[in-house]
Amino acid sequence: MQQFIDLANSMKDEGASIEAVSTALMRACAIYSTYVVTGNDGALEKSGVEKLQTIFGEQVTIVQQAKMERAGVERP
Repeated sequence: MQQFIDLANSMKDEGASIEAVSTALMRACAIYSTYVVTGNDGALEKSGVEKLQTIFGEQVTIVQQAKMERAGVERP
């Protein structure tokens, strides 16, 4: 995972906006996640998209909870 963060920081340091870097990482995640589920030539149905949205949301929650714990902030 650290390699992705390092790549993102390198892209930022080379002049890409943090918004562009974030979008690129999210799109790469979407492309790879679709590949994992459907292979090279497939596409997700609405239910598959919704499932990935849920999984991504869960990961965001996990990351934020860890950040709060490190900062000594109580989780809601």
